Amino acid sequence: MNRLILFTGVCFLCFGCTLAEVQVNVVSERTALENQVLGAYNSLSDEVLLVASVRGVDPTGQIESPPRRSREQQDAVDAIQVMAFNQDDIDAFKRLGWVGEGNEGLLKAFPMETTATPEDLTDFVERYPEPEFKAVVGQVNEARETIMRRVVETDPGLSKDDLPQVRRVFGKLNRENALSGEKIQNEDGLWTEKP
Repeated sequence: MNRLILFTGVCFLCFGCTLAEVQVNVVSERTALENQVLGAYNSLSDEVLLVASVRGVDPTGQIESPPRRSREQQDAVDAIQVMAFNQDDIDAFKRLGWVGEGNEGLLKAFPMETTATPEDLTDFVERYPEPEFKAVVGQVNEARETIMRRVVETDPGLSKDDLPQVRRVFGKLNRENALSGEKIQNEDGLWTEKP
């Protein structure tokens, strides 16, 4: 009996101090189409990483030609790069309320109000003329359209008829990723600020 108590005490001392903290994250359930779209988009993103990691010189020091890609593949890679390049500006536009996430996966431009500019964006606002603002939003929307079309083209389970649904999926994902206070368009078309 004493050995059992001693063994229990040793186990408690040895293992009782190493309790692991368990974190449970609740993830919303995604539809099959959302999972399908995300999978196709992730493979496009992986392709961009692959392009960036390809070496231009072989082990003997000779310059290698990059792998050949179709025009559609290159357009998708370019689109992802355009979105990444403009991400900081788009984030600032959202904070300023100049753009919101539409329910079909595209940005919606709003008037360039400057009355309630956050202090850290004052210089940004002063150097951003309206034509440049519109050009950046247009480039990002064009890139998003290219990516949505590429998702449909590369997924054998999707057809051109599915493009409106794919747009809504991207719209939903963009709403979910929006930060509190940013403008979002609900599925019913109404514009609100994300809580």
